[in-house]
Amino acid sequence: MNKIQSENITVYNVATTSENDTIAAALSILASRLNVAGVALENPKDTQDYLTLKLAGKPAECFSVLFLDNRHRVIDYRELFQGTIDGASVHPREVVRACIEVNAAAVVLSHNHPSGVPEPSRADISLTKRLVETLQLIDVRVLDHIIIGGLENISFAERGLM
Repeated sequence: MNKIQSENITVYNVATTSENDTIAAALSILASRLNVAGVALENPKDTQDYLTLKLAGKPAECFSVLFLDNRHRVIDYRELFQGTIDGASVHPREVVRACIEVNAAAVVLSHNHPSGVPEPSRADISLTKRLVETLQLIDVRVLDHIIIGGLENISFAERGLM
């Protein structure tokens, strides 16, 4: 634990270099599991863990997309929209543009809730339905929408919301 002192205030920085190195190594391992050439994305748990590591610590909402080919192999991961502590504006046309750009056949949507509570809001459910309908027009399947709240996550597919 690093101790930072300024005037009469003492702040403890809990994340040490070794912890940051461990997190970076974990992200690298999960990314390699998802990006192995010729290996399809078959394990929802690995996908959820990867997205949790990518989005859990963000102080504001961030909407990301995991782009997949027709065999559900990862093409790319992008954080498309940044928001505030309680919302992010997501524009379907930009999601469509990114899908076409990388030639995606399927996607996994994800965003974080900085509050730490991963329960989907009505707006989250409505946005997901709108993106599913929009992406169907260009033959891109939405496999899941995962909401990250702290170290917990909610899968729309597992909840029957897709």
